[in-house]
Amino acid sequence: MEFGIFTVGDLTPDPTTGKIQTEHERLRSIQKYAIKAEEVGLDFFAQGEHHNPPFVVSSPTTNLAYIAAKTERIKLTTSTTLITTNDPVLIAEDYTMLQHVSGGRIDLMMGRGNTGPVYPWFGKDIRQGIPLAIENYHLLRKLFREETVNWEGKFRTPLHGFTLAPRPLDDTPPFVWHGSIRSPEIAEQAAFYGDGFFHNNIFWNMEHTASMVQLYRQRYEHYGHGGAEQAIVGLGGHIFVGETEKKAKEFFRPYFDKAPVYGYGPSLEEFTRDTPLTVGTVEQVIERTLGFADAVGDYQRQGFLIDHAGLPEEVVLEQIEILGRDIVPVLRREFEARRPAGVPSRAPSHEELAALPKDHDYHQVISSPVARAAEAAKRAEAAESNN
Repeated sequence: MEFGIFTVGDLTPDPTTGKIQTEHERLRSIQKYAIKAEEVGLDFFAQGEHHNPPFVVSSPTTNLAYIAAKTERIKLTTSTTLITTNDPVLIAEDYTMLQHVSGGRIDLMMGRGNTGPVYPWFGKDIRQGIPLAIENYHLLRKLFREETVNWEGKFRTPLHGFTLAPRPLDDTPPFVWHGSIRSPEIAEQAAFYGDGFFHNNIFWNMEHTASMVQLYRQRYEHYGHGGAEQAIVGLGGHIFVGETEKKAKEFFRPYFDKAPVYGYGPSLEEFTRDTPLTVGTVEQVIERTLGFADAVGDYQRQGFLIDHAGLPEEVVLEQIEILGRDIVPVLRREFEARRPAGVPSRAPSHEELAALPKDHDYHQVISSPVARAAEAAKRAEAAESNN
């Protein structure tokens, strides 16, 4: 099981002091959190991508490259990379560069983004979000997997004889997750290609999360990638840990009440009841998180949001320490003890993917055996009707 932290990179005033970091200070704090995550034994660090205030993380690969140079083991990823407003060619170039810089310690998560004004800033229409995600990701797969790409679609100029430079490290594309909280089309897309599906369920109840994951698992099996229980699933969550539940809530409440990320809506008690937010003791976090697998089945990646809402840097660093020292070792042991044989314990590493033969499904643009067989049958039928 992989455990880590992710940041949305919000720049929020501390409601208890009124102080707010500069953009430079916030970015430096994020870098410190990633380095601390490796120090305490976490498996991954993920950075979001936002192009609008109050966020400061518009270029994930730039920051992740810096973090890669300061770390040795931790996997670096995104949460998420915007497949809709970014050009797939630039995504391919950025992430193959990051592959080489990090020595293969990356994967990436594709997402649509739900901030309406951002789309026209990049010449796109949010009403085309799903078609953009589908078309752009298919092109990205071709860029990662084909030496020479000829392509024509609806949303960008055609490509003729294009070769990605640099090519993926060891000629092996990075593992991809598709992140979505409410779009079944994205769960379907992840299943079609046999990629991972990450449900960042920080605003949703577990019933909704379970339904999305179940859809992905069913379609993963339908497309011939393996059993539904073998599908690669990740979940989000958010925690704040204190010596007692009372002390945790007393400290965190003003941050919750004033944080834009929570929308100034439900109370802390309502939010902790209806979403995975856990504000309490180490034991409460462990118990709540273990319950996620009861809802979605055995899964492979758990991310925690803990650096938002204006929390002071020293508090976040302490929370990461608690997570790595007191929480994750127990979760890792308990999750693995219940995991059935044959169910992956984590997403594949770069080394494992690079060891696959080049005719393996992973290296195909259309990786689904069922989809490829159906397409071959159509071609054969068309050829026969032309004779």
